[in-house]
Amino acid sequence: MPVRKVLIVDDSKTETMFMTEMLQRGGYSVTCAEGAEQAMSLIATERPELILMDVVMPGKNGFQLTRVISRSPEYADIPIFICTSKSLETDRVWGLRQGARDYITKPVNSAELLSKIKALG
Repeated sequence: MPVRKVLIVDDSKTETMFMTEMLQRGGYSVTCAEGAEQAMSLIATERPELILMDVVMPGKNGFQLTRVISRSPEYADIPIFICTSKSLETDRVWGLRQGARDYITKPVNSAELLSKIKALG
């Protein structure tokens, strides 16, 4: 089943605008959250089919939130792509160990992201 609904969790307005426009041009429905609390609320009400997760955010960071979502029986089936400026291999490995399906470094390559999303469906 192809992905149609994407939740972007990122506290950067610039990043969310860039990714929202790119995804909407690709035919996806996009919702955005600026942090963990808002993200959990939107996951419960909107039930996204993919989550694009930043790491560096105030409060609970993206690694912590990824772990919460991926270990929750209710939401564990929602794939998470970490999209972050943290480019060290140890960060990538840690993100995947928290339950992320993929790890993409910023600046996000539009073609790469869209092809990875299509590969999910």
